Amino acid sequence: MNFIQDTLNALPSLIMEYIPHLILAIVVLIIGLLLIKWVIKLTDQALEKRQVDPSLRPFLKYLLKAMLVILLLISVASMVGIKTTSFIAVVGAAGLAIGLALQGSLANLAGGVLILLLKPYDVGDFITAQGHSGTVHEIQIFYTILYTPQNQKIVIPNSGMANNSIINYSA
Repeated sequence: MNFIQDTLNALPSLIMEYIPHLILAIVVLIIGLLLIKWVIKLTDQALEKRQVDPSLRPFLKYLLKAMLVILLLISVASMVGIKTTSFIAVVGAAGLAIGLALQGSLANLAGGVLILLLKPYDVGDFITAQGHSGTVHEIQIFYTILYTPQNQKIVIPNSGMANNSIINYSA
């Protein structure tokens, strides 16, 4: 019973001690979210000015936003008094687990980014890749879509496109 009474007696001083930290954390969170929004807008303008492929822009903006929000949340948690070392370890372990689980998809994603940046072929080019020949109809983040002269649709994973030879007859 004394423990409960002692805790209740100490509660006002604990509240007064944490209120400034909590208010500061809320202010930092709001300002941080506004700054992230501004950085994403500037990034979008820079990507557009440099004529980065339109299908790559949303992915790059999402990746940047996710990293900035995670950093902001870790900073705010630290300001409130939460030990962030174990939180960072959990985020790292989760990232590793997700990376291993999505290994094939991540390879396709990386291949798609390389194709969009290096542009070994464009939409409308006639190419041979992975044993298939056709006209490039669409270049997506994960797949490239070809149409053969017989009007067959071929969907090729970008990891194979980025890691193997491509013959571009339209170059």
